[in-house]
Amino acid sequence: MKMNKTLLVSTTIAASSLGLWLTSKENRSHIHNWKEGLRTKITKLKREDKKRNKSNQLNPQNIEDNKMVSEGAMTAVQYFNKRKQGKLQ
Repeated sequence: MKMNKTLLVSTTIAASSLGLWLTSKENRSHIHNWKEGLRTKITKLKREDKKRNKSNQLNPQNIEDNKMVSEGAMTAVQYFNKRKQGKLQ
């Protein structure tokens, strides 16, 4: 019970202090600028993540890339087959 009262008093003091601090227009402006900067950073990170995910996907219309990927896949399969057959040491 004592802990609940302490928590309630602490929360009340913190909220009151924040309310007094935000009465200044300069402080509100500071918080607004900080919030906008954070929003911009998050949006930028989301955009970069989308680009990164999109670049990892194959494009069916890009014939050169598709040919290169299939040749690379065949090279790995041929290496594995030779290794299994004992031709490669």
